[in-house]
Amino acid sequence: MRENAPSRRPPLVLIVSNQEWSSRSLETILAPNGYAVLRAYTAASAMARARGAQPDIIVVDSTLPDSDGLELCRKIRRDRHVPLGMPIFIIGPEPPTRQRRIDALRAGAWEHLGQPLDAEEFLLRIEAFVRAKLEADRARAEGLVDEATGLYNMRGLARRARELGSQASRQHAALACVVFAPDFDTRDRDAASEDALTDAAQRLAGAFKAAGRLSDAIGRVGPSEFAVVAIGTDAPGSVKLAERVAQALAAVPALSATTRPFELRAGYYTVPDFHSAPVDTVDALLRATAALRLARTDPRGGWLRQFENAS
Repeated sequence: MRENAPSRRPPLVLIVSNQEWSSRSLETILAPNGYAVLRAYTAASAMARARGAQPDIIVVDSTLPDSDGLELCRKIRRDRHVPLGMPIFIIGPEPPTRQRRIDALRAGAWEHLGQPLDAEEFLLRIEAFVRAKLEADRARAEGLVDEATGLYNMRGLARRARELGSQASRQHAALACVVFAPDFDTRDRDAASEDALTDAAQRLAGAFKAAGRLSDAIGRVGPSEFAVVAIGTDAPGSVKLAERVAQALAAVPALSATTRPFELRAGYYTVPDFHSAPVDTVDALLRATAALRLARTDPRGGWLRQFENAS
């Protein structure tokens, strides 16, 4: 990995495979590029190593002696001792079909690749995902992350949004803020319902991560409200982003026995050139929130509303 602080240990990759040739092949790609490698040969040993070693990324063979790779991915995502932001790769014996990639995303994987691997592409993807994970670790240590979902909290999102705003200003790039509310009802407003809301938020967070880009800042800004700040995204791009998120959310399995199906509402605000923007990133988030509020109170205008139409 080209960017790694000298005071920190090398990024640790956990390879889960009982295929010796496959494991050695991955290790010969990773080790010369600054990664430490840890191996596990079964799903059971992978769970133990994921909890104990806390790797920076997990690469899972699609077929294991004691489990399917996707099922192991689901178990990792359900384990409270493994961070939700842990990147997981699934690698199969052949290029994955569209359905296989979708199944992997639903299971909680960040990527599904097939043999033969393109070593350069594989390394670039690993590097990008590890960088995102380490950034999330830093944010969590500084109190900028929502512990239930692994996304930015409001403080963390505001900070990251300011960084993206500065970058967009320097590049004269567009910037978009999109705020989502997957509104759902619970049968009882009690402690059990609060647990259901937390479970729902965790599942929804996975869909947001799958739908977003690595350059996007994604945060949980309320019990069931989420926001995405996206650089280089104009108004049509904001609509595509919202539609992509809607598709990802629609694929989330049943949330809970106490949670009914949700109706998605969203609002967005975009600036074509943030260098000449009349607002800062916090104001942009507030304007997107105002558009969301209108989508919630006046659904006749559609589930997705732009701020200019909110006044």
